[in-house]
Amino acid sequence: MVAHIGTVAFVGVEARSVDVQVQVASGLPSFTIVGLPDKAVAESRERVRAALGAIGLALPPKRITVNLAPADLPKEGSHYDLAIALGLLVAMEAVASDAVESYLVLGELGLDGGIQAVPGVLPAALKALELDCGLICAAASGGEAAWAGEVEVIAAENLLGLINHLKGSQLLNPPIAAVAEDEVNLLDMRDIKGQETAKRALEIVAAGGHNLCMVGPPGSGKSMLAARLPGILPPMTPEEILEVSMIASISGLLTEGRITRSRPFRNPHHSASMAALVGGGIKARPGEISLAHRGILFLDELPEFQRSALDSLRQPIESGEAVVARANRHVTYPARFQLVAAMNPCRCGYLDDPAQACSRAPKCAVDYQSKISGPMMDRFDIHIEVPAVSAQDLTLPTPSETSRDVAARVLAARKIQTERYQKMGLAHIRCNAEVDGEALEQVAVIDKAGKEILSQAIEVMKLTARGYHRILRVARTLADLEERAEISKIHISEALSYRQKKHIR
Repeated sequence: MVAHIGTVAFVGVEARSVDVQVQVASGLPSFTIVGLPDKAVAESRERVRAALGAIGLALPPKRITVNLAPADLPKEGSHYDLAIALGLLVAMEAVASDAVESYLVLGELGLDGGIQAVPGVLPAALKALELDCGLICAAASGGEAAWAGEVEVIAAENLLGLINHLKGSQLLNPPIAAVAEDEVNLLDMRDIKGQETAKRALEIVAAGGHNLCMVGPPGSGKSMLAARLPGILPPMTPEEILEVSMIASISGLLTEGRITRSRPFRNPHHSASMAALVGGGIKARPGEISLAHRGILFLDELPEFQRSALDSLRQPIESGEAVVARANRHVTYPARFQLVAAMNPCRCGYLDDPAQACSRAPKCAVDYQSKISGPMMDRFDIHIEVPAVSAQDLTLPTPSETSRDVAARVLAARKIQTERYQKMGLAHIRCNAEVDGEALEQVAVIDKAGKEILSQAIEVMKLTARGYHRILRVARTLADLEERAEISKIHISEALSYRQKKHIR
């Protein structure tokens, strides 16, 4: 007899069906797992043996073979434990085969028979929905699995409780979809003293989903500004919550199986490698750009990052995907993020202050900023200078807008964009930063005076085609903030002012 238990293998955020085939045959006692298992899967033999022993069952002294089909698909992780254990129980006729044949099974076994949470339960639950079957998982992952919708979820704390439920002698309660508590202590914009230009740029960035580069001396407030961006971003749609939660589930970042409604804000250290940013490694895990999907990736001290790591971001910024290609693996992760960067104008940081600047100025600024390639800088929609805060702004109390005030205008602009692109049949476009091609020409309707200024700027500023399109997107966002259907001369002028890189003197 061969027992068949359904489970999944993960390729990126995609869950692929795996058939766990368990055979107990006559022969010398052995326990073999085949089907390209990694170390964690191979070690499941001992965990399964101990877990069955903990509930009073011993493996028969026979030849046990476990095949994970398809055999050419690499199997990674500890979530195969529970499927292998149930396969053994069916092969030993301790559990009826028809009781588990319509389920996908995920879970790691403890030596005491407990079922531990594993990454990837949400994508597995969606796969179960696609296959029109149920899901068996750990109790700690039940709240995560319940978000898949009309899927029967059995969430058990231990192997014994699961067996009793399958036999009908004990009934487990269905899990309830769990949501992490929203962050209530988001940093507020009113904490920023002065920096009105930078605050305006943050509002535009949040309203249109644009990329931002801030340049200024140490202590001018660049990091403070970036940290307050999440507080003015619009809330995620249900589709975006699902996308973000699937990546977090694969990465094992969902706490207690609770999905989050807060947009990601990733702030990697400048020593991060290319694989850490884009994704990769032995198991082709998602990188920071994928963990920042539908949120913010903040790169502080931009020139201190490895140049190769920064240049590896160029393609994902344009495509919205991170393609991790290796000799034995080809994985695609979603990576539609907003890039916000902060940097000093030079190594010492005081290029514009003759009293504090180093003796190598301005050559030091050229050397320092040349660490960032031109194509990379061209991918920033908005470039702003963040000057040092004046003594007057620091000492005198001045009224400042709160994040709630700014967020209200941002949300109104996003609603305009959503309605516009839905009417155009482009529901997949969420904000102006994502529109391109013919659709961009349709929405970026410019008046006569604006066209004249833009034509002159293309010649004088030597704009690339990418730079031209990014100006159109920013101008469209400026018009949306004012609820204008047409882009005017003022909008084009302001958008052009954000493309001028004046920080190298």
